[in-house]
Amino acid sequence: MTGDRLPGKPRRRRGGLRWAAPASAGLAAAAASVLAASLEWEIPPAAKIGVTLAAAVLVGLTTWVTMTTRPKRPELAEAASRAPDQWPPAPEHFTGRAEALAELREVFAARRKSSDLAPPLVVSVYGRGGVGKSALTTRFGQEVAGWFRDGRLYADLRGGVDAPVRPEEVLIGFLRALGVRLATDPGGLDDLRKLWLTWTKGRRILIGLDNAHDAAQVEPLIPAEPGCAVLVTSRAPLFLNSTHDTRLGVFSEAHGVELLARLAGGARVVDDLDSAREVVRMCDYLPLAINICGGRLATREQWTMREMAGRLADTRRRLDQLELAPTVDRSVRASVQLSYDDCTGMQRRLLRLLSSLPAPDVPGWVAGELLDISGLDGADQLEALIDAQLAECSGTDQTGAMRYRLHDLVRVFAAELAGHDEEERRTSAVERVLYGYRRRAEEAAQNRWPQDWSRGGRRSSADGQLTAGDWLNAERLSLIAMVHLAEQLRLWELTLGLARAFCSLCHSLRAYWSDWAAVAGIGCQAAEQAGDRRSLGIALLDSAAVHGGMGLRDRALKAAERALEIFTELGESWWAARAMRTIGMTLFSEGHLDRAQDYLIGAITAFKGEDDLWWMARTQRNLAEMRMAERRPEEARDLLEGALEIFKREGNRYSEAQTLRVYGEVLAAQARGEHRAGDHRLAANLFTRAGFSLDRASEMFKQRGELWEEARCLRAAGEVGDPDNGLRELDYVRRAEGILVALGDSWGVARNAVSAGRALARLGRIEESEQELRRAVREFEELDDRWWMAMSLRYLGEAHLEAGGPAAAAAPLRQARDIYRSLGNEAGMRRTLELLRRATPDARAPPSLEAAPPQARLR
Repeated sequence: MTGDRLPGKPRRRRGGLRWAAPASAGLAAAAASVLAASLEWEIPPAAKIGVTLAAAVLVGLTTWVTMTTRPKRPELAEAASRAPDQWPPAPEHFTGRAEALAELREVFAARRKSSDLAPPLVVSVYGRGGVGKSALTTRFGQEVAGWFRDGRLYADLRGGVDAPVRPEEVLIGFLRALGVRLATDPGGLDDLRKLWLTWTKGRRILIGLDNAHDAAQVEPLIPAEPGCAVLVTSRAPLFLNSTHDTRLGVFSEAHGVELLARLAGGARVVDDLDSAREVVRMCDYLPLAINICGGRLATREQWTMREMAGRLADTRRRLDQLELAPTVDRSVRASVQLSYDDCTGMQRRLLRLLSSLPAPDVPGWVAGELLDISGLDGADQLEALIDAQLAECSGTDQTGAMRYRLHDLVRVFAAELAGHDEEERRTSAVERVLYGYRRRAEEAAQNRWPQDWSRGGRRSSADGQLTAGDWLNAERLSLIAMVHLAEQLRLWELTLGLARAFCSLCHSLRAYWSDWAAVAGIGCQAAEQAGDRRSLGIALLDSAAVHGGMGLRDRALKAAERALEIFTELGESWWAARAMRTIGMTLFSEGHLDRAQDYLIGAITAFKGEDDLWWMARTQRNLAEMRMAERRPEEARDLLEGALEIFKREGNRYSEAQTLRVYGEVLAAQARGEHRAGDHRLAANLFTRAGFSLDRASEMFKQRGELWEEARCLRAAGEVGDPDNGLRELDYVRRAEGILVALGDSWGVARNAVSAGRALARLGRIEESEQELRRAVREFEELDDRWWMAMSLRYLGEAHLEAGGPAAAAAPLRQARDIYRSLGNEAGMRRTLELLRRATPDARAPPSLEAAPPQARLR
């Protein structure tokens, strides 16, 4: 079925036979090879069936023996096998704070002795800007790293700027760091919060939240697990529940002088201790200001401590008249000004230009683009700013690149000075950065999904595809900031390029749904502003894809239809074919099968005419799924075999695995048909082949780390319908639900309830089956998916009929009939009416589709 969102195959365990697992697994693998070959040999049917049955016995033994050799939820365990570590490096010259560190140690030690029922530990460190809150928590987080076996997560909430980071954005980043693919739209903050609680359950994770704006920004990010701990920094107390709050004050004179000595050299401080004390006093005992002054002295050996004090005093007088912002401490401004004055012209310009970028942090190549020099030379200038304590390292991202940021107070200072720069030069520098992001985003997107970019699409390596995902995870917030910046500057071509690449990456990864939808909207607006109809059509398809995936199918259909109209007018036949496919799939999702097939067949023909075999094969797979919904498995099988041949020949492993999943579903449908017809030997052959196809697809997805796709294979394995494997198939479905709940796929959970209900019905457990199918109806109603509501009701009626309860079957079948009629779904109506006649044989035949109101009929 279209829109299915799920998994693979479970194994049950027998405690006394663990020794047999390797041998039996090897036998099963050999049997699989023999079977795969035998199905293509010209051997007598009886011999072929014998080989198949022998292999089936071996696979059954393997499953029986090895099922308990895996963890309860292996897919989830593997997805998060590598503990994330996002903690930034501890400051090199960390000084003092012995009392604060001792307090934190005492609080954490007490929590380790507390009950497992205690709430998670939340420690809030608050104080004025520049007082060293981040340095303290970073340092302590390194000290207690060993206590948190499941990793350390960290986020700068940017509470000191005009646009602090939303908790939704932080949760998405944290979940992906834990291995959650978020292949479907996770919903709003409440849904993300539930998912966060699921994935932190049973774990020990340290969470760092730096620079919080208020309690509302922090509360959704606190897990419920007692083994987790949260370290929060903020300018003011947050008054959170179950929080240990500690105020961090300024340095003592002694600690300030110690820090200055560490940076500038102990001999210089000893030679003129009075001047050192004066420097610390004029820095208002703030670690940030002292760091800046010490950094200047470290790079200016000819300066005496007295000269530094005199310069700082002069700067303070000049800055009395300079009001950058009411939140900026004057002592920090004085220190920044002093350090800024001593920088080279190029370093000053870099600092000012960095303040023009709204990104939370940037990789080193950005400095080169801003200054129009090489990336290496730009990185050297960044390092010089770090030496001057004007920039800081925010850690290493998923790609291994070092990232840099400005302290909020430094950013405000530099932004004020940036306003005095020549606007044209500043815009040119920003444009170079935007082009740099566009190049890298397009490269990542084309590596991940080449077929989205050109006819036939160049082949990309598996490493390139995985790297693309890491790149987007690392650059998401910065890339979104660049899209908005390009839009703000009315650089429409750049806006379009950045938006297109971002949407392609999100589409291929099925990730960051709300960001994807927002950026797709910006892409449409930019194309309208630029008067670029071709780009508008592409942006409309991006919008249709995200809204269709989010269940907003009316919006998706309108966008795709408008895109088709544009591409047809422009003579863009390849893009027109893609629009036709999108329309067909949207109609299919709505249950309008007759209309859907016209568009899908038209797209297949158009792709063939364009000699684009990949898109032709993919659309054939979509049409095959629709043929399955219409109970035409023979036609579906022919379409899939043609698609498989293309994907294998072209080396498209991901698409091959997707097609193998559908192929397994088709073989299972044929097997059920042969079993109903009484040919049990042929049915056994087909059931086994279906299992092999699904197993192979599941393993291919597992090797790629595609948990969501593996889940679809698992659910499909639970729907095979082999009468000899009912309990095992139910177990498959149960495992699938566990994965889907962990992935936050609410639609998938509802869809899985349908599978569970049907599996229970096959086992004769009708009451449990009804509970599951009723649950599916309720959840699909909440999701406004009326087609699957009707399907669930129809399956419920069918289950009662098969169990000999026609009276109980009539009501849900009538409900399903009414929904199908309102949708104008002919195939669904026809099958429901057949069941309803069986349930009410003595009643007057229910009205046929022709009796439906004209507006409800299919066109």
